Amino acid sequence: MKRFIKSTNFLAGAAALVLGLSSCSDEFLDRPPLDAIVDANFYKNDDQILAASAPLYNIVWFAYNDKASHGIGDARGGILTSGSYQLENVRFNTTGETAENGAAWRAFYNVVAQSNSLINNINSFAGEDVTERIKNHGIAEGRFMRGLAYSYLVQNWGAVPIITNNTTLLQDTTLTRHTEESVWQFIIKDLRYAAENLPDASVQPGRLNQWSAEGVLAKMYLIKAGISGTRNQSDLDSAAYFAKRVIDYSGASLMEDYEDLFKTANNNNSETLAALQWTYNAGQAGAWGAQNSVQAFLAFGSEITGFGDGWGGDIGASKWMLDLYDDFTFDTRRKGSFMFPGDHYTYITQVPPGGSAQQLRVPARSTDGARDYNGRAWVKKYVVGRPEDNDGKVVQQGTEINTYILRLSDVYLTYAEAILDKNPDEALMYVNLVRERAGVNPLSSITWQDIFEERIIEFAMEGQAWYEFTKLHYYDPQKAYEILSNQDRGTFRVYPDKLPDPTLWEVIIPEDDTTPRFFTVNSSNFLIPIPSSELSRAPNLRKPPVAYDFSSGE
Repeated sequence: MKRFIKSTNFLAGAAALVLGLSSCSDEFLDRPPLDAIVDANFYKNDDQILAASAPLYNIVWFAYNDKASHGIGDARGGILTSGSYQLENVRFNTTGETAENGAAWRAFYNVVAQSNSLINNINSFAGEDVTERIKNHGIAEGRFMRGLAYSYLVQNWGAVPIITNNTTLLQDTTLTRHTEESVWQFIIKDLRYAAENLPDASVQPGRLNQWSAEGVLAKMYLIKAGISGTRNQSDLDSAAYFAKRVIDYSGASLMEDYEDLFKTANNNNSETLAALQWTYNAGQAGAWGAQNSVQAFLAFGSEITGFGDGWGGDIGASKWMLDLYDDFTFDTRRKGSFMFPGDHYTYITQVPPGGSAQQLRVPARSTDGARDYNGRAWVKKYVVGRPEDNDGKVVQQGTEINTYILRLSDVYLTYAEAILDKNPDEALMYVNLVRERAGVNPLSSITWQDIFEERIIEFAMEGQAWYEFTKLHYYDPQKAYEILSNQDRGTFRVYPDKLPDPTLWEVIIPEDDTTPRFFTVNSSNFLIPIPSSELSRAPNLRKPPVAYDFSSGE
C-alpha cells in the first residue's frame, strides 16, 4: 500500500511559485525561466518538491482552460452554437490564426516545458533530505501532466515534437515532429510511470494519486486502440483492466446529484479522480493565471457573476446537442449543463439592473407574440454565480471551481466501451449507473452509439466532445466526418410552456431563420493546423515526422 500521510493544502505552496511561472514565454521552443524554482537552491526537502509541482495543477493550463477548452473541446465537437464568439471553431473553420488554436498549442507546450523542468531538476538537485518516495512522486506528477498534455497535442495536431529537455532547445535547430505512433508510445510510458509511482491516497487534497493515473491510462489505451485503423484488442483489454481497477479499488463514488458536481463547495468530491486546482483571487495577488476564468466567458450576464464579466449571452447549446437528451425535464444533466428560460437555480443569486437580489430564474429575453422565448440555451456548467454564492470566493474573471481532468462516470463509460464486444451485459450495467444518476430510464441493450451519446451528454461543456471524434477518427474517419457534418449547429428558439415555472420546453427553428446550420467536415479540415506563428519560428515543423528515439530512457 503506497500511502502518504501529509494533508495540508498545497495551493498555499503554489502561490509562492506562480509569480515566477507567470513570466514564462509564450513560445513553446523557449526554455522555462531558470529562476528560484528551478535552480540548485531549491528541491532540498519534501515540502519544496511538492511546492515545485503545485503550479502544474493550474497556471500552466490557464491558456487552454480560459477559452480554448470550450472553443476546441466543445465548439468543434458540436456542443455549442454562437452568433459571433468562437465562430471559427463552431463552423469548423479553425485556422493557423485562430486565437484558441495558438493558445492551446502554447498552453500544452508550456505544460510540457514546466513538467520537463520539474523532472530534470528533481533528478539534478534533489537534496539529501528528500525522501525517495517524494522524489518519485514529484517526477510522477510531472510525467502525468506531460503525458496528458501530449494526448491533447497528438489528437489535435497529429504528429508533434516530443520534447524532454527544454534547456537544449535554444541551440537545437533540428527539432522536428515525431510520428503519432511515437507520441502515443511516449504518452503511455509517462502515464505508466505515474501509475507506478503515485500513492494510492493523495498526499494532499486535490493531488494526483495512483487512481488518477490508472484512470487516465485507461482512457489513453482506449484512444490508442484505434491508431492502426482498426481497434487493437490488446489495447482495449488494457483500457478495461485499468478502468476496472479504478472502479474496484479507488474508493471513488458517483455524486448523488449531478448539479452538485459543479459547485465550488464540492471541489475534490467523491467522484473526482483528477482535477485542476484554482485560486479565485490569483490575479489580484499578481499571479494572473492561477484562477479559473471560464465563468467570465460562459455566464449569460453580469447579473449572475457580480462583476463586469459574464460575456456568454451569445453562446449556448447547439440543436444537435439538445436533440440528444431523452427529456429536458427529467435528465438532470440538461439543467446542470444548460440554462433554459424559467430554470430555477436556488444556489445562484441574480441581481437584475435596478433590482434586488433574488434566486436565479433564467429570464426569457424576447417575445414572439404571446410566447416568451430565448434564442440560446445558455451555458450553466462551470458557472457558479456571485461572491455571495461561493463564500466570497469570486472576483472579476476568477473563481476556484475545479476543472475536471477525470471523474468516476468517465471511467464507467471508458470501461463500458472497452468491454462492449466481449461483455455487453456488463457494459450495459455501467452505462445504466450513469443514466440512473441522471434520472433517465435505463437502457435494455447497448451499442457503441449509445455509449458515444451518453459521453456527449454526460461531459457537455467539459471540453471532451471533440476528443470523442478524434478517438473515432483513428479507426473510422468516415463515420467521424459523417456525424460532424450532420450536426445542426444553427440557431433556434427555446419556448417554455409557462413562466416563471415551466415544465416543458420546445426547441423550434423559425421559418425565417437563414443562419448556416451544417458544415462539411473531411480530411482537409479535421486536424487543426499548427499555428502560423509556430511554423514561422520552427520551419522544421513542416517536414515529415520521424520516429522518436526511445533509447534515451524516456
